[in-house]
Amino acid sequence: MRRLIALALLLGVVLSGCNTMQGAGKDIEHGGQDLQGAAQRNK
Repeated sequence: MRRLIALALLLGVVLSGCNTMQGAGKDIEHGGQDLQGAAQRNK
């Protein structure tokens, strides 16, 4: 029973981390687009 509870808690932490990583990925993507735009403007 303890193992099942520990597994459920771990699964909850992992799934909640996915949203954080998704948000970080979007932020990095937008930063890359901004950098690319700046490079195009300053050719």
